Amino acid sequence: MAEQDTFAPIVQLRGISKVFRQKHQSVNALNGIDLTIRRGDFAVIAGPSGSGKTTLLNIVGLLDTATSGQLSFCNRALAQASLAELARIRRDEIGFVFQAYNLMPVLSAAENTEMVMEFQGRPAAERRKVSQEVLSQLGLKALMHRFPDQLSGGQQQRVAVARAIASRPKLVIADEPTANLDSKSARNLMDLMVRLNEEEGITFVFSSHDPQVIGRGKRVISLHDGMIVADNAAEQVHAFA
Repeated sequence: MAEQDTFAPIVQLRGISKVFRQKHQSVNALNGIDLTIRRGDFAVIAGPSGSGKTTLLNIVGLLDTATSGQLSFCNRALAQASLAELARIRRDEIGFVFQAYNLMPVLSAAENTEMVMEFQGRPAAERRKVSQEVLSQLGLKALMHRFPDQLSGGQQQRVAVARAIASRPKLVIADEPTANLDSKSARNLMDLMVRLNEEEGITFVFSSHDPQVIGRGKRVISLHDGMIVADNAAEQVHAFA
């Protein structure tokens, strides 16, 4: 990662609010969020259930739209972006790691890892080469031809990480990535994500309510009732300045 790119903004949110309208009431999930995710961040969004963690992640990852406020991605304002452009950004520039893994059961670990690259239209030979390299990097070389039901939960989540990073996105979003893992697998996954952040420069934003997972975050963004109540981003930037 080039030195001049360190701390360059990837996602910027200004005055973001999200209201879910139900039959007889409205629920304010986010209230006036100001947030900048920068290149090289290893940020955890923390807070109790109902604090807005998943809603915020979905907006940062362009999986949902805000009711009000402004959002930009790599200094591109997205207020007037078409659905096709948003889909392209999600496909090419953001990787996703879901709590439930979301692997295709009829595809092998290698084929699951290749999925995003296939959607991008990359040649088959390139996809195979990259998937083998990434799975080897994540300690899954011997398992690349196994199907999801032949893998443990921790191994499936590693495949999900491999799929997320194979196309080298600018940002990886992970919603409660350790929630379905035992404590050992959770530690191993966090070790892996830290290593990818430090050695590969991959930017991570993930959510958790687990104090042990939150403790691994280099930046902790605390939510309560849809508002950011604490964010150590200033201390992080100052430490590296």
